[in-house]
Amino acid sequence: MKVVDVFNVAPTSESKELPTQSTLPLTFFDILWLRLPPVERIFFYQFPHPTLLFFDTLLPKLKHSLSLALAHFFPLAGHLTWPLHSQIPILTYKSGDTVSLTVAESDADFDHLAGTDLAEAREIHHLLPHLTISHDQANVLALQVTLFPNSGFSIGITSHHAVLDGKTSTSFIKAWAYLCRDQPQSTFSLPPELSPFFGREVVQDPNHLEKEFISDWLRQGGPNNRSLVVCDLQVPDDATRGVFHLGRSDIEKLKQIVVSKKKGNSSNLRMSTFVLSVGYAWVCRVRAEETKNKMVTLALNFDCRNRLEPPVPATYFGNCVGAKLATAETKEILGEDGLIVAVDVLNESLETLKEGALSGAENWSKWLLEGFKIDTKIVGVAGSPRFDAYSNDFGWGRPKKVEMVSIDRTGAFCLSDSRNGDGVEIGFVSTKEAMHTFASLFLNGLLQS
Repeated sequence: MKVVDVFNVAPTSESKELPTQSTLPLTFFDILWLRLPPVERIFFYQFPHPTLLFFDTLLPKLKHSLSLALAHFFPLAGHLTWPLHSQIPILTYKSGDTVSLTVAESDADFDHLAGTDLAEAREIHHLLPHLTISHDQANVLALQVTLFPNSGFSIGITSHHAVLDGKTSTSFIKAWAYLCRDQPQSTFSLPPELSPFFGREVVQDPNHLEKEFISDWLRQGGPNNRSLVVCDLQVPDDATRGVFHLGRSDIEKLKQIVVSKKKGNSSNLRMSTFVLSVGYAWVCRVRAEETKNKMVTLALNFDCRNRLEPPVPATYFGNCVGAKLATAETKEILGEDGLIVAVDVLNESLETLKEGALSGAENWSKWLLEGFKIDTKIVGVAGSPRFDAYSNDFGWGRPKKVEMVSIDRTGAFCLSDSRNGDGVEIGFVSTKEAMHTFASLFLNGLLQS
């Protein structure tokens, strides 16, 4: 890969609503992710045109529309700090702050990287920008556009998890794409569903979670450790990436399996696309990886915006994500009725949402920082089909592929909508041997149903 240029893109100065300075305090939702690794995503787009057209037409549009989008999402150009006078980290923007946009060229095989075959996880890491983070200060967002001459281009996005959750990050990307796609007729305005809401007063903290989460972080490497440096989770050398598709008909087959084995006792079960697809992938993975732990756990993230009292606006800027755990004995997941067990424990976990979005929230930071004392293998679930990742059209068509690369380090599943609009995609990284076994189990389970 060859770096062609690096641009520092500022929010457009033509915006009358752009403040000269602004400060956003982190909430307990943000603080939870303070030192977790950045979230990394790559969007692949076909662009079978000459290199000159990319530099003369596409790149200027991307840069200009990015400046327009940053005028709406201006905190993304700012910095995260934790001043001695402040009890909590703060996000500060001032006039002149910018976002780094790296432009590169790659001679790698675009069709391979944007394809569906199993591949070495590290093959796409060069398409991601580096996010500058030190003990005292952290950038929030970094971007990279990489051209594959005469084939396509990718947009790599690295974002700080303590500032953006998946919904906020997706809203920014959608806003950027909207302004780029409609730029000839564009004004500075965004539709209401893409316009961020920055108010912090809407997030209530009746259980004093901010104080608890801050205390947990200060003790890590402490006492009183205010470092912003994130955890350095390594990608295993043999990490292999796979993306697997479940169409609507596949999900219906899974539903029928559960209904038939439950023999009429399934009326109270949630059998949503989420429960069935995640449950099925979990069973296949536990078997493929030959998990030896006594227990297995899925860590589920859920959007709290419409679950809080009072509800938070849908366009709220920042983290507003909660967590639930679904735990089962490994031998039960490995058994003949593994899918039924998975659906049952997922239902039990999601049923606790009726107790309130913040029920059990006092344990969230401990789950992240300490894991479990018992012998359990924990797998997270990131992303959501509701983000509509494949709808991000910058004016040259829908993505050919969307990857969440940060799961290489966390080992989580990534759930998203599918490129063909039918069902969902599930991506994750494991050993080469386990991925091949998973692919076989995943396909055969559907063929035999």
